[in-house]
Amino acid sequence: MVYLLALGVLAGPAYTMYVHYDFSHSLDTRSYLSMARGEFRDASVTRRYRVLVPAAAAAIAWPLEQVYARIWSQRAATDWPLRLAFYVLNTLLMAGTGLVLYETSRLYGASPPAAALAVVAVLCSRWAVYTSGLPLVDSLYILVFALAFYAARSGSGAALVPVLLLGWLAKESFVFLVPWLLLFGRRALPWPAQVAWLLLGAALAFGVRYWIDARIGAPPAASVQNALNHVENLSYSLRRLLSVKGAGEIFSVFGFFWLALLLGWRRGKRPSWLGQLGWPGGAFVAVVVVHMLLSSDLGRMGYLAAPVFAVAFALVLTQQLGVKQLALDSTIESTI
Repeated sequence: MVYLLALGVLAGPAYTMYVHYDFSHSLDTRSYLSMARGEFRDASVTRRYRVLVPAAAAAIAWPLEQVYARIWSQRAATDWPLRLAFYVLNTLLMAGTGLVLYETSRLYGASPPAAALAVVAVLCSRWAVYTSGLPLVDSLYILVFALAFYAARSGSGAALVPVLLLGWLAKESFVFLVPWLLLFGRRALPWPAQVAWLLLGAALAFGVRYWIDARIGAPPAASVQNALNHVENLSYSLRRLLSVKGAGEIFSVFGFFWLALLLGWRRGKRPSWLGQLGWPGGAFVAVVVVHMLLSSDLGRMGYLAAPVFAVAFALVLTQQLGVKQLALDSTIESTI
């Protein structure tokens, strides 16, 4: 039910984004569309190795092209089937993130209705709609972050393994999440097992890089230099973060839902949800801040903090507003 709720929240707004978005000014989306067609030469070195989502979208697009050829023959040879495939895939992945956030909030003690409302709050973000409706790869990376936070709390090795295995291919900045996983993910998998899966994931990522570089004749050093160039974003990102515009960009990540967190600050006391999130939650947010500073895209990277925000929001609803299971039960009974 929670997964269907997440799909329902996302599908409509993301469809509008998929249909009406202007691709002429978006280098990201054009790069990923090219990669899905197997064209890597013109893709930015920042993006060309994130192949999982484009490859999966290409597989989904093939049967869609057959349908388009019968119904809208004029669109069959265009990007429409591929764009639709990205929309379907990204929406499904983001709905999966919603389900993981729900289960994580429940593990922290939130009531089912509060956890469900937290999922709605997170998926109402403009970045969730943007990620779901467009040819982008952020959906997988957001799911990786959600699974990592869930695995650390639940102790689930099954949830942590795909994080360690696919994180490198999802985005190169996964390297900044690795220390957090090694420190707080030990309940799910001990260090030796984590390192083994990390090395296997790194080997897969290296193999993909080698294959792509060999195919297009790109020097391997180019990707290393590109990674180092991101350090230059630090000063720009800091100035932007401390500006009025930067504050507005951060506020827009979760919008007015941020205000619910203020309910926990009463009479100068530290809110209980802050203590419940503890060092794992604080360190997780620190990893997200590193992503924000290095990318210069504050809002988009700030959305990676969704697991922490969802838990905090759900706990505020449970503890401060009394959104508990009994309230839901009485509402259901009154409508029967």
